Amino acid sequence: MSVRPPPESGFEISVGTLIVGAGAGGLVSALSAYEMGQDVLVLEADPIPSGSTALSAGLIPAAGTKAQRAAGIEDSAALFAADIMRKAKGENEPELVAALTDGAAEAIDWLSDRHALRFTVVHDFDYPGHSRRRMHGLPSRAGRDLIDGLRAAVETESIPLITERRAETLFADDDGTICGIGAVRPDGGHETIGCKRLILACNGFGGNREMVRRFMPSIGDAIYFGHDGNRGDALQWGEALGAATRHLGAFQGHGNVAHPHGILISWAVIMEGGIQVNLDGRRFWNESQGYSEAAAAVLAQPEGVAWTIYDTWIAAIARQFVDFQDAEAQGAVIVAETIADLAAKTRLPEAALGETLADIQTGADSLGRLFDLDKPLVPPYAATRVTGTLFHTQGGLDVAPDGRVKRARGGVFPNLFAVGGAACGVSGSGDAGYLSGNGLLSAVVLGRKVGLAE
Repeated sequence: MSVRPPPESGFEISVGTLIVGAGAGGLVSALSAYEMGQDVLVLEADPIPSGSTALSAGLIPAAGTKAQRAAGIEDSAALFAADIMRKAKGENEPELVAALTDGAAEAIDWLSDRHALRFTVVHDFDYPGHSRRRMHGLPSRAGRDLIDGLRAAVETESIPLITERRAETLFADDDGTICGIGAVRPDGGHETIGCKRLILACNGFGGNREMVRRFMPSIGDAIYFGHDGNRGDALQWGEALGAATRHLGAFQGHGNVAHPHGILISWAVIMEGGIQVNLDGRRFWNESQGYSEAAAAVLAQPEGVAWTIYDTWIAAIARQFVDFQDAEAQGAVIVAETIADLAAKTRLPEAALGETLADIQTGADSLGRLFDLDKPLVPPYAATRVTGTLFHTQGGLDVAPDGRVKRARGGVFPNLFAVGGAACGVSGSGDAGYLSGNGLLSAVVLGRKVGLAE
């Protein structure tokens, strides 16, 4: 990736708002900018837009939405902001947190009302760190349906979306004003596109193993569960321009991915009373902390794997997620009528597994977790072999609350914006500060804000 002066011959075409990346952040930016009457063009490197959004559950946290009110849930942006700050131990920018939490409800209601994305609140279990039930998703609870819905909305509005165009060169004046980009076509040819403003929505750098090992060595060798196209383009352009960066060691991990199937298992199986045990049949951490922290905890166990143990009542709750249905179809969910049967099918030591299951029924937990004794694990049991993975990076270009990229020497670039994984999120400096949904919160809400900006 390179930054160069504008071509002397000018640009082949020019637009008002140019967006690099057609994930959730890029598509929401496009819809919002088009709504303001802007001339919009979206470039996407892949043949079909998908990105990390398609690999997620597609859940977006928001406080004060119509869907929340319909479900009888009282919530506020201030309470939501306090939850984010608490999880990240105050390491994030309060102004950016406020901008995202204040704008989340409007973004969700707008997508529902104007673009027919029918969000409902996940109402039958809690997500760690959220003091209210505020996770909004489409009926399938699948990220691929979210990205498909956004793409369909872009097509309905006839917003130009060009795929198989990888932006490689950023053209800028001496003062840092962005003039356009250079892109590569599938046939290897090059083309230049000028713009009045540029929105970088090309996610983070999880697909760049060298950068991951440099900035977050604790997860450097983990399976990457995000999109391989997330190579750090925005970060490299920003550094060449003299942009400020922040929290490059921050990431969202996940410690509940079925292995070797590579299917995400909803954290609902833990929050409703499930546990994780290592190959010795013993619990090894307080699972209620969150699924991001779970990645490192699981990877630290023998062979870097664990077994998530729950029951068929909990499995019925998780079945609302298409991913869980896929896991069942591929045999990743084992069902057993007794502890002996469970031990045999998982090849875990029966005596140790029995002791572990008995211990959690007493309410006394040396690892610090509080179990609901009214919801004991009961047969038939269910279990899934899991590993820890890197989902996506949370650090990136430092942005103002309106999404403008900050300069390292102070101030902001006049017409350069970043959203989603291209921008530093609100998860603090590591993995433990990630609050469920922070990634899509930044993509969707910041995408909405930069799209509406002039």
